[in-house]
Amino acid sequence: MVGSKPIVTFENNGFCMTERPDPCGLVIFGASGDLTSRKLIPAIYQLFNKKFMGSHFYIIGCARTELSTDEFRKKIESALMELNYEPVHIHEFLTHCFYTAGDYHSPDLYKRLKKEIKELNQTFQCRQNVLFYMATPPYLYVPITEGLTKEKLPRETIENRGFRRFVYEKPYGRDLESAIQLDRDLNTFLSEHQIYRIDHYLGKETVQNILMFRFANSIVEPVWNHHYIDHVQITVAESLGVGHRAGYYDQSGQLRDMFQNHMLQLLSLIAIEQPSTFAADQVRDEKVKVLRAIEPFVPCNSQYPCIIRGQYQAGKINGEMVSAYLDEKGTESASQTESYLAARVYINNWRWKEVPFYLRTGKRLKSKVTQIAIVFKSVPHSMFYPLKESDLANNILLLNVQPDEGISLKMQAKMPGTKICMTSVKMEFNYRDILGGKVPEPYERLLLDCMIGDQTLFWRYDGVELAWQLVTPVIDWWKTNPEECPLFYYPAGSQGPIEAENLLKLEGRQWLPI
Repeated sequence: MVGSKPIVTFENNGFCMTERPDPCGLVIFGASGDLTSRKLIPAIYQLFNKKFMGSHFYIIGCARTELSTDEFRKKIESALMELNYEPVHIHEFLTHCFYTAGDYHSPDLYKRLKKEIKELNQTFQCRQNVLFYMATPPYLYVPITEGLTKEKLPRETIENRGFRRFVYEKPYGRDLESAIQLDRDLNTFLSEHQIYRIDHYLGKETVQNILMFRFANSIVEPVWNHHYIDHVQITVAESLGVGHRAGYYDQSGQLRDMFQNHMLQLLSLIAIEQPSTFAADQVRDEKVKVLRAIEPFVPCNSQYPCIIRGQYQAGKINGEMVSAYLDEKGTESASQTESYLAARVYINNWRWKEVPFYLRTGKRLKSKVTQIAIVFKSVPHSMFYPLKESDLANNILLLNVQPDEGISLKMQAKMPGTKICMTSVKMEFNYRDILGGKVPEPYERLLLDCMIGDQTLFWRYDGVELAWQLVTPVIDWWKTNPEECPLFYYPAGSQGPIEAENLLKLEGRQWLPI
């Protein structure tokens, strides 16, 4: 079941297809939490403010915290006012917001929800369409889904003529076994087309632009292969530490928290073959093929390492001293949890034969940046004597995911002066320049897709399992052979552990600076 007919517009030589969702209700579990107030509610409000939502919608916040609807509305209002949204629109938006408190394991909660959904569907004429969002810890996914199932709320029938969709936040499992078990449990209650496994990185404009950039430009695709590309670097760096997430993070680490999901998703989009159409299953089929082609990791090899893990120590960020990981409130005193991970990845297929993909992600690094660098091979011959081929800098295509979303291309050009006067210059495109303001938040795009019924930007079950197949052996090896897989340390505010440089140095390359 999909939304209404797409609206096609042509503006400034551009093409834009906008699909407006059918009327629907949104039930957010974990509505008293940080994710709801910081991300979900502002995203829904923006869709409302941009006329995507119309007036036929409602939001039911649900959590264990005792709040009245008025108190919930005040909390929403406060969160939106901090973002400087128009008060007149906020007040109208709040009339669509409601709250129900209860124990997630209590049948009474779901009986009350069923009654409230029925009443609000009639009040707002939502045609029985409901989106259930799990902004809760993962251990509650199955109990909540089961509680809803006992009241027949997930059921899509000819009688109710509406969709029932379920959105699940990461982490989707802790390893291969738990991910498979979670899928088995959810599949006893739901069909795969009802399940939306969300990864907010896929909602970022530059990430979405990867497929447009590759497959809508004839100049790009012919050079997107091992004949022209030397290597690829994918970086997701954060200057913040673990903060209030320390208790959760210490049981997770960067491999589970970032690498297994965000990093592998970015990798699959860069390496993907062209889908037959820009449709959900066709795109996800090709992403799965990439994951299948990744060479299995050999976790520990001192002579030729493919994975380096690290943990931050005290250091300076923007001139201020910050604590070491082990001094963060909520971490174990002798924790071996990694806050940094770097890996060399090979994809064994025709397109990417022998092209290394270098992935790194970490906390308390020098700056916050997410970028994908496509480093092209050197020119085969230099006619500019006495400059040799190695003296000419590689062309680099840089996809900036955050904080400044856009694309740049580094190339060589003549500078005014003598006969041979050359330097590297950049051609740049920035989303903020063309939008004239703030780039839409990822959750805005993803929530709209949930309501429309488009799963293109969401994980499919086989993709999740393949990602865990790659990283679970590493998790197990670290656990059983810690002496063979040392944890390297790096000062906060640095580029990461020095040992991570060896991933590239052994092959005559180096990381781009963060």
